[in-house]
Amino acid sequence: MEEKSDCDRIQITVQATTISFCFNFSVESITAGKMSPVAGAHVPLLPASKKFHPPATVSGAVVNVATSIIGAGIMSLPATLKVLGVVPAFVLILVIAILAEVSVDFLMRFTHSGETTTYAGVMREAFGPLGAAAAQLAVVITNFGCLIMYLIITADVLSGKEGEGEVHLGVLQQWFGIHWWNSREFALLVLLILILLPLVLFRRVESLKFSSAISTLLAVAFVAICTVLAIIAVLEGETQTPRMFPHLDHHTTFFDLFTAVPVIVTAYTFHFNVHPIAFELAKPSDMTTAVRIALFLCAIIYFSIGLFGYLLFGDSTQSDILVNFDQNASSAIGSLLNTLVRLSYAIHVMLAFPLLNFSLRANIDEFLFPKKPLLAKDSKRFVILTLVLLVLSYIAAVVVPDIWYIFQFMGSTSAVCLSFVFPGSIVLRDSHGISTRRDKIIALIMVILAVITSVIAISTNIYKAFQ
Repeated sequence: MEEKSDCDRIQITVQATTISFCFNFSVESITAGKMSPVAGAHVPLLPASKKFHPPATVSGAVVNVATSIIGAGIMSLPATLKVLGVVPAFVLILVIAILAEVSVDFLMRFTHSGETTTYAGVMREAFGPLGAAAAQLAVVITNFGCLIMYLIITADVLSGKEGEGEVHLGVLQQWFGIHWWNSREFALLVLLILILLPLVLFRRVESLKFSSAISTLLAVAFVAICTVLAIIAVLEGETQTPRMFPHLDHHTTFFDLFTAVPVIVTAYTFHFNVHPIAFELAKPSDMTTAVRIALFLCAIIYFSIGLFGYLLFGDSTQSDILVNFDQNASSAIGSLLNTLVRLSYAIHVMLAFPLLNFSLRANIDEFLFPKKPLLAKDSKRFVILTLVLLVLSYIAAVVVPDIWYIFQFMGSTSAVCLSFVFPGSIVLRDSHGISTRRDKIIALIMVILAVITSVIAISTNIYKAFQ
């Protein structure tokens, strides 16, 4: 064993695969005859510190994965049920959840068989520098688009929205009236400085587990309140019988059904956070457990909010369900529940913001500064990149009036690539020779379905835009 400047490196060979482990020795550990792993040795953003960081817990990983999954996609699920009908939507939510679990399994198997700890690294081992660049670009597009959508959603809730001859007041405007200090621009600026900036300055994913837990609980609260409102509406006879299957007419064609697929694909796109979360865990198998639990939880949440949201508003369900909750309630309790729904969702996406920013920042840094020291060890570069991303997100959220077209574009391009096309392609490429015939069949089906549905969805949206 040869001593290095920062750490000692031991190489062991298992089944013709050389695995490098980096250990940090302190005087106490040498005296005790023990070795302490370098904190974050497997995580690109984490500094090699002499201070020992205990491995992340499975529960922490579950809430971080769940928070990465549950984001802007939840708001459009009721509209998805309106388009597809209850039964096809339930099947699609379940199938995409299963495919998401399979694709994560593919990613982690090839990660542990190689010498990388990032999504871009796995793509580099399979397809070279162009593969790594494609993965980084997809993460940047997906995460940056989601950050913009999160800020727009929050601004809509707090400061309202105007468009197409309609005015929807925000919660702050309903409470205090319309003032300069509750405008979209000022409210978002205060939000970024007081809440988001402290959260995005954390350098470990595990540090976000408490905010992620709160975010997940708020998503559950969002579903619970929608359920209560739907039950009240049923008891008062104000609901319509939901369609079990799609209704095709001159307004809705067969190809329009494919436009619902990107919504659910985006709702399950969390692959950009798999590696940062996984390599803070003690065992690789813990990530599999965390992903399965989180996907099961999210599938229940997705179908519940889709069903009860659709049941509550019927055919008047908007693509952004929060617009529906802006309607005046017939009672004080109903008005209070409407406000709680909007606020719980806004706070949820605010607390999910740091997780997406985490991977976005890491991929941009890896792309722009591949030969620089670890990002978390360079405080100046870390802070500058963090502030630049916040400023750009803020400007885009103020300028862009609507999120729907961003949402559709991402779900049909970068999100579907990260979730299904890239993992399936890695298996088909099989650079480490570990893919079974069954793996390749599943991967081929996954890639073909993803490409076909995305092409149809993009084509349909373009056709409708020019009608």
